[in-house]
Amino acid sequence: MSKSKLQTILPNSTIGVLGSGQLGRMFAISARRMGYRVHTFSPESDTPTGQVADTEINAEYEDLDAVKEFAKGVDVITFEFENVPFETVEAAEKFAPVRPRGEVLHVAQNRLREKTFLSENSFPVAPFRRVETLEELKKSVVEIGAPCVLKTAGFGYDGKGQAKIKSLEDCENAFAEIDGQEAVLEKFVEFEREVSVVAARDLRGNFAHYGVIENAHENSILDVSFAPALVSDKTRDEAIEIARAILEKLAVVGVLCVEFFLTNDEKLLVNELAPRPHNSGHLTVDACVTSQFEQQLRAVCGFDLGSAEFYKPAATANLLGDIWKNGEPNWESALRNSSVKLHLYGKAEARTGRKMGHLTALADSPEDAVKIVCRTRNALACKTNF
Repeated sequence: MSKSKLQTILPNSTIGVLGSGQLGRMFAISARRMGYRVHTFSPESDTPTGQVADTEINAEYEDLDAVKEFAKGVDVITFEFENVPFETVEAAEKFAPVRPRGEVLHVAQNRLREKTFLSENSFPVAPFRRVETLEELKKSVVEIGAPCVLKTAGFGYDGKGQAKIKSLEDCENAFAEIDGQEAVLEKFVEFEREVSVVAARDLRGNFAHYGVIENAHENSILDVSFAPALVSDKTRDEAIEIARAILEKLAVVGVLCVEFFLTNDEKLLVNELAPRPHNSGHLTVDACVTSQFEQQLRAVCGFDLGSAEFYKPAATANLLGDIWKNGEPNWESALRNSSVKLHLYGKAEARTGRKMGHLTALADSPEDAVKIVCRTRNALACKTNF
């Protein structure tokens, strides 16, 4: 029998986390600091989350018997990435509340369902078409115009499962790249910058946000984020209100990030939804009264949301496995600046493009914070101390 959905989950209770990456790790650290126990469930062992959780359960997400046993042993369940099969969440929900609810995950883990949800509810998105065959792809390119981007409908992140189409001649290669999977064709957006709103909503419908965060990507992977974003007050207010409306429409209980393109004429277009803490919100750990991870914990446990106020402007720079290519980074240089915070995720193997950690800096302006984290990251590759 399912545990009560109205129950407040008090400290010393057990939180279940579906997924075991760095987002789960930082969530588990916040949960343990507040007196909770943490169980994590994923196919891998010695994971970033598992290293700090009380219990690490290793099983495939499709092993529904294992999922049910996991759910019976916790008081509430959340997830740290959206590529958990919906059937897994459905099985878990029979024994413990899952927050955000499974329907939110179902929408956000599939680009076609996500774009359709946004379009049907009048949220701003780029033109798109569903594509299942090469003939549909060619027809859709003609309809929405090139350039455009072909993306697999499900299970894509950090630029994976995508192919750019500049003309009709690119269709066959693009369709081959996605291996004939169900896909979404999106009009390519000429944007000025990419921004995000990380927000939270609790059981009573209260809303909290971290303003607008500006993001820069390299090779489709988030590179640097800073807050507050360099946008107008009008854009800031509009982005926050769109995020609020999306969380309310989905009845989110937890944290959700709305990623936007901002065009040259100051038009916001929703790019993606992430129904969990987000890489662009990592700076909240050091820069805010309540981090995005504590906010997630408060929401899923039934408490009021914390203050999202910033102490100072902040910036975060991701540390990818590429930094290790010449050996161990020069950590002493990273820690020499008293305004820089180092976060490593406990991953044993550094691989090209793999997120291994991040640096965060606080400063009097977001521009200064960006300079500090980028300069510090560059120094990690230097073998001499200075």
